[in-house]
Amino acid sequence: MIKLRSVTKDYQVGGQDVRALASVDLEIAQGEFVSVVGPSGAGKSTLLHILGALDTPDSGSVRFRDEDIANLGEREQAAFRLRRIGFVFQFFNLLPTMSAWENVALPKLLSGTSLRAAKAGACTLLETVGLADRVDHRPSELSGGQMQRVAVARALVMDPDVILADEPTGNLDSKTGVGVLSLLSMFAHNSDRPRAVVMVTHNEQATTYTDRVIRMQDGRVHDDSVIGEGAMS
Repeated sequence: MIKLRSVTKDYQVGGQDVRALASVDLEIAQGEFVSVVGPSGAGKSTLLHILGALDTPDSGSVRFRDEDIANLGEREQAAFRLRRIGFVFQFFNLLPTMSAWENVALPKLLSGTSLRAAKAGACTLLETVGLADRVDHRPSELSGGQMQRVAVARALVMDPDVILADEPTGNLDSKTGVGVLSLLSMFAHNSDRPRAVVMVTHNEQATTYTDRVIRMQDGRVHDDSVIGEGAMS
């Protein structure tokens, strides 16, 4: 589904060029749950941003199916992110004044879907992630695990092909984190609608629930190991 070829990205830090990605070659298939690990500065977040069209490489290609998303303009990148990518963040990124269903429905509403249809779809997803009784609750009324489940539902509301998760268990206790990993695994391996799920994590235990572990160091893929279907499959 996704192919990176010779992807390089540099940043200016303190007046010096820092190479975040160094000629990265990578392929990610539909139905894979992939974890990306490595020390700080290894290039994990930069890789995630480029996969999600939040940033563009300085050189190389990023092909999504048959389209090189590295060459999209800003408007096309925004449309690509809205319709093809679902994002899950460590700090949830929920709007505090909105209820759970409103947070989930927001991408649909921004795309022009009617309020009635957007709410129905959001409530269905919240039921799928185990929050049918929390649809009208605001983030301040939810636990950390519940907020992350809302974030997962929001990532899925546009029926994306890819879910990108940045430290999704970073602010959760181990038991709650396993529940979130279970959800990500379920949505990756859904036989009716498989998706590519890419998760950046510092948690080595979390990698055991994925199908494949990509280890990065100094902007390069240091190791790429298929470990079979993760423990949550």
